Amino acid sequence: MPFKHIPVMVNEVLRYMDCQRGKIYVDCTLGGAGHSKAILGKIIPDGMLIGIDQDEDAIENGKNVLKPFAANTHLFHDNFIHFPDVLSQLNIPAVDGILLDLGISLHQLESSGRGFSFKRNEPLDMRMDKDSSSSAEEIINRLEEGALEKIFHEYGEERWARRIAKQIVKARKLERIRSSRQLARIVLDAVPSGSSPQRIHPATRVFMAIRIEVNRELENLDRFMKNAVDYLNDKGRLCILSFHSLEDRIVKRRIKALEKGCVCPPDFPKCVCNKKQLAISLSRKAIRPSGAEVQANPMARSAKLRAMEKISI
Repeated sequence: MPFKHIPVMVNEVLRYMDCQRGKIYVDCTLGGAGHSKAILGKIIPDGMLIGIDQDEDAIENGKNVLKPFAANTHLFHDNFIHFPDVLSQLNIPAVDGILLDLGISLHQLESSGRGFSFKRNEPLDMRMDKDSSSSAEEIINRLEEGALEKIFHEYGEERWARRIAKQIVKARKLERIRSSRQLARIVLDAVPSGSSPQRIHPATRVFMAIRIEVNRELENLDRFMKNAVDYLNDKGRLCILSFHSLEDRIVKRRIKALEKGCVCPPDFPKCVCNKKQLAISLSRKAIRPSGAEVQANPMARSAKLRAMEKISI
């Protein structure tokens, strides 16, 4: 089945990545390969694009989409947190730009058959990497009520987290929860009628929260942000597209920390932590998609782009 996905803010990504001929760039979340294809168009004939994705479907699709640029492309089936290992395999110590797109692809929602969406009745899986151990079905049927409530509240910012968790535990005593539609019905029964905006299905936040938990998305992002700057050349760029306030908060705080450098208390007479400023933010606020792009691609609605540049120490 064709891998469907529309890349978000392509022109903005190209501008903030400062893509130049002959340089090396990493797309840590290949997805539909739209960003990678645009980057390659700027860096050929002698530049290099390294594409990484934990979804095998994305890698197979990328091989086809990027076939005209095969001589300039290296693709790896892996999680983006392992990008230093990928660079090591290629004997590359640092690169000129890193892109991380944290959005879920249209393919995963509509065609993967892994239960990312409640619009189709699919197995309750939600693993981006089909080889990873813990699926959504296992989490929903194994975790205690309090743990489920915490996931829904913290990752989904769900107002009715407690009621939903209680209803799930009650329902699974009667039969194992195995499908996306089955879970959506349970959530719908738990949420008071009329308490959610009409345009948002009551299960939306719950599904997002479970997906984040299954794929350890926030944990992996935090881990990635701690050392990404170490693998940038001087004046190298890091661009991150986030689609959730919790993701954006992690990115924003890390960029601010890299800009600040010293973490000593303000009343210290001199710096003793020896931390130096490592980067500068390339925009005062997060960049948002244009109204025209959101109209053409509603999935871009919640996107935020933040970018930074590494500076010489």
